[in-house]
Amino acid sequence: MTLIIVKTIREMQKISFENKRKGLKTAVVPTMGFLHNGHLSLIKKGKQIADVVITTLFVNPTQFAPNEDFNKYPRDFDKDFKLCEDSGSDYLFLPDTKEMYPDGFSTSIEIKGITCKFEGEFRPAHFSGVATVVAKLFNATLPDFAVFGQKDYQQTLLIKKLNDDLNFGIEIVVSETIREIDGLAMSSRNTYLSPENRAKAVSIFHSIEAAKKVIKEGDTDRKIINSVLLESLKSVPELKVDYASAALADTLEEPDTFNSGDEIVILMAVHLGKTRLIDNSIVKIP
Repeated sequence: MTLIIVKTIREMQKISFENKRKGLKTAVVPTMGFLHNGHLSLIKKGKQIADVVITTLFVNPTQFAPNEDFNKYPRDFDKDFKLCEDSGSDYLFLPDTKEMYPDGFSTSIEIKGITCKFEGEFRPAHFSGVATVVAKLFNATLPDFAVFGQKDYQQTLLIKKLNDDLNFGIEIVVSETIREIDGLAMSSRNTYLSPENRAKAVSIFHSIEAAKKVIKEGDTDRKIINSVLLESLKSVPELKVDYASAALADTLEEPDTFNSGDEIVILMAVHLGKTRLIDNSIVKIP
């Protein structure tokens, strides 16, 4: 099937209603484009669990702060179209800003609690923009499944909460982070890195692995785990750390001590040159 481009919400809803009438299950894969193998793994996951896959491509202005990289965010539509088509996506939902936020648009969604720390502390308006645009994408595509990547871990918790609180009734599927050969998490923003900083960026993965090692060896003190993370990151003086912490995976609570059987997430955000990178990994306390 040739990849079909849909540019309006009304047309996307019409197609989705018709597919539902036929008894077809739909998976949506929301993206901001400049696709890489991480995105493609999400499309392929959608193909495994649903009859129809809709990939959305929209660089959402409301999740960028004024000092962030909205205008220079990497874009390559022709490449994205080819990759979507080759990965088996059936539709590419490609609204413009006017379609998503028409004149007079004045609604935003705020999700409390889970968004107050980590990314929420350093990017205060970010999660409201994410929640609002994802709700609109869900209403446009009417999916049975929505597939997201684990790399944006706190975002996946936000989307699960959005789905539950507003009764969308969608099954949220979180796929594991896809990494480069040296361990760096794939990201559209990796293209910003100079060759020198690209080589240094692997220290992010190494620090997570160091923290996981002490956990598997029996350390349950959160401050010790965090200190291992930070000491490892300090091996690259050019890295500026926003946060680097271990927390309970479901709630992001940070107890002094983790208990046996707890599932925790190690997560961080760092700056390397002018590029901000995030990463995480989930581990169970022995």
